[in-house]
Amino acid sequence: MANPARGEAEVVVEGEARAMRLTLGALAELETRLDAKGLPGLVARFEGGEFGAADLVALLGAGLRGGGLAVSDAQVAQMSFEGGAGEAARAAARLLAATFAPLGGGG
Repeated sequence: MANPARGEAEVVVEGEARAMRLTLGALAELETRLDAKGLPGLVARFEGGEFGAADLVALLGAGLRGGGLAVSDAQVAQMSFEGGAGEAARAAARLLAATFAPLGGGG
């Protein structure tokens, strides 16, 4: 369902597979909301394990909205993710990886 070439990642929420995608607007919102130092700071926060549950909700919410699901962060916080919080965190990592994957396949 998700298309990594478009920067999408998949998560199963409430029993349904959903595509997530971070738009530029969502990234700007996350930078501000999480007080990140630009895009590198945003990525470093998650890669370095320096994130909390609220950060995860914000990232997943932005990704789900970018994927076309009209949902608030408060609603995301109440959702059931297949595989629990651990899988939600892995889905967020896949979303960041898909968003910032190198263009052109390297080389």
